[in-house]
Amino acid sequence: MDTIERKEMWTQSIVTIKPLAASGIMTNNLAVSFTTFAMGITAGIGTIWMMVTNGMLIGVIGAATWQAGMALQLWSFVAPHGVLELPAIFIAGGAGLEIARGMLFPGLLPRRESLARAGGRAARLVLGIVPILVIAGIIEGFVSPSGIAVPLKFLLAAVLSAALATYLARPGTPELETN
Repeated sequence: MDTIERKEMWTQSIVTIKPLAASGIMTNNLAVSFTTFAMGITAGIGTIWMMVTNGMLIGVIGAATWQAGMALQLWSFVAPHGVLELPAIFIAGGAGLEIARGMLFPGLLPRRESLARAGGRAARLVLGIVPILVIAGIIEGFVSPSGIAVPLKFLLAAVLSAALATYLARPGTPELETN
């Protein structure tokens, strides 16, 4: 909040330590995603808590930067990596809720078997987001805080968003769909 009040972006500190920042960012994003996934074992309450808390955080920061006239700076920083990072975290949330579903609604299966099947599906989802988060971390460490022109950052975001949508919309592997 202090940096916003001074009309400065806190993201500039990343520029001087790009490799270290990228590594720390990837570690944090993976930790948030894995925690969001693992909290599914709390009947989904922990997963929902993580999703709501992180959503509120980006909302508060967005509102604060907008009020300070810094919204373009924030969103041009977030857009290039956020189009990968945010969907990956949503997928981790979906995986956590899949665990909760398997636990709470076993259907005709014994609860243990239902949870094991749901856990297998959820684990595949979480493993699938690891490369996405690695790419997002590299972009957040090297591209997002760079002096690249704002329109180019948004163009990169659009290209990455289209690539991710294309990847996610492709036909799935048949043996994964039947489990």
